[in-house]
Amino acid sequence: MKKCRTVSEYSGSRGFILLLLALFSFQFAHAQKVDAPHPRNIKIIDEHKDSKGDLVRVVRYTEGDMMVTQTIIIPKRTFLGMHTPINPDTMKKDLVRVVVDKSHYCVMVLYRNKPIRVYKAVFGPNPMLNKCVEGDRCTPEGWFKIANKNPASKYNKFMGLNYPNDSSIARFNKLKDEGLIPKTARMGGSVGIHGIWPGGDDMIEMGVGWTDGCIAIKNKDIDDLYSLVGVGTSVLVKR
Repeated sequence: MKKCRTVSEYSGSRGFILLLLALFSFQFAHAQKVDAPHPRNIKIIDEHKDSKGDLVRVVRYTEGDMMVTQTIIIPKRTFLGMHTPINPDTMKKDLVRVVVDKSHYCVMVLYRNKPIRVYKAVFGPNPMLNKCVEGDRCTPEGWFKIANKNPASKYNKFMGLNYPNDSSIARFNKLKDEGLIPKTARMGGSVGIHGIWPGGDDMIEMGVGWTDGCIAIKNKDIDDLYSLVGVGTSVLVKR
């Protein structure tokens, strides 16, 4: 005679299956592509300074099957490369704050409200636009926190932001209510700060906007930033 299974046996099996599904979902989510395909055949086709002294650079490259022409305006600045000596092991991580300045193509680290690092950064193709919907390749603006740290990302290291947060969700719903985005639109996610593929630092140096909305910095800089921040560190993204 076939033995009947008890309620506790069914509950145990169900719990085990749910655990496997949760682990699969976690692995699948972390295996998702973070950003667009690597741009190829990059050429600077024009470069000059405007009347303000800002650098205007026009680049052309191949992205997938598309030929892309992008105009980059990088404001004149002298503070890039700031590197104040400090021991990450003795820092109080709750006194660290990160400011992402899209207009100046940089990521700044403040400790006790004083800047200690400034890294050159790039974003998506339209860095001055605030993120509205999934797939628009724009970087969301506002206050966020570092939600997770991945030391083995496909782009060296990855620090995920808690996007969408409450303020992002409120803005998204308002855009829907005002008819500025479709009712079926989705917010997207997986936005963070990361490095770049090996040998790709020139993309950062040229200012090419290749990400899907993430903030990308040079690999030596992402290694340094990773040691300075912790989960919960405040991040301000502004234009």
